[in-house]
Amino acid sequence: MASRSVYRIHHSTRQIISAAFVQNGSPGGAGAASGGLWKTTDGGLHWKPIFDDQPVSSIGALAVAPSHANIAWVGTGEPFIRSNISLGWGVWRSTDAGKSWTKMGLENTGRISRIVVHPTNPDIVYVAALGHAYGPQPERGIYRGMDAGKTWERVLFVNDSTGASDLVMDPNNPRILFAGTWQVEIHTWGRTSGGAGSGIWMSRDDGTTWMRLTGSGLPTKPIGKIGLAMSKANSNRIDALIETGDGVPAVNLADPAVCARLLDHGAGKLPRLGDRDLWPWILDHGRHYENP
Repeated sequence: MASRSVYRIHHSTRQIISAAFVQNGSPGGAGAASGGLWKTTDGGLHWKPIFDDQPVSSIGALAVAPSHANIAWVGTGEPFIRSNISLGWGVWRSTDAGKSWTKMGLENTGRISRIVVHPTNPDIVYVAALGHAYGPQPERGIYRGMDAGKTWERVLFVNDSTGASDLVMDPNNPRILFAGTWQVEIHTWGRTSGGAGSGIWMSRDDGTTWMRLTGSGLPTKPIGKIGLAMSKANSNRIDALIETGDGVPAVNLADPAVCARLLDHGAGKLPRLGDRDLWPWILDHGRHYENP
């Protein structure tokens, strides 16, 4: 089956889905940009709130441990940038399928864009932190927890103006990870997107070291936000949705967006470039997925 993308679209009501997961082929849970976390046990016919007792309602990322369905992680703070978005308060963990939650730190990261849990060891967790994005700050980048979130190590940091917009793990080799970083600053009158900090990074050693991918047909001018996706059916291929200009003030970004397909884990083969006329706000309000 062909790959598919799932988009989160902004509406004035702010009742929007910012994170979701699927179990056994059916919806399992969903987070809202400013409306908390919801769970369904009947394939999406009925939903109930499971995060209302917590002091934060903005959800940016949601992940369930592949090896333990009762262990769930929530990253707070809406990472889909606009001037009226909601800040978060760190990362939260449940070990009883969402009945109760424990705050696991990273309170100053502002906005969590993605959480990835190791497929066989639920204690190993990766967090992509965008930052509050209102100015420079050190709490941005990729964090790794090896002890179920009791302690965190920042394993990828570009600079204090750049956070992590996305993170994916090779579904066939959990030692390999790819991260998208985004240099962005928000103002009440708009935002400044793009710069030298934006890029695609790869790790082959569980996130301990990272290499920035360049060349191979990737954009050479400054870029902005990046979305990433991989499929278990062919994890040598990485699809990237790259902001190269969007018309809302940007920095030296000449074109709306580009879809790049990196082959052999980005090791030198030319990507196939897609349509540059993609609706630019998909980059702000979308999340990139592929059919497994």
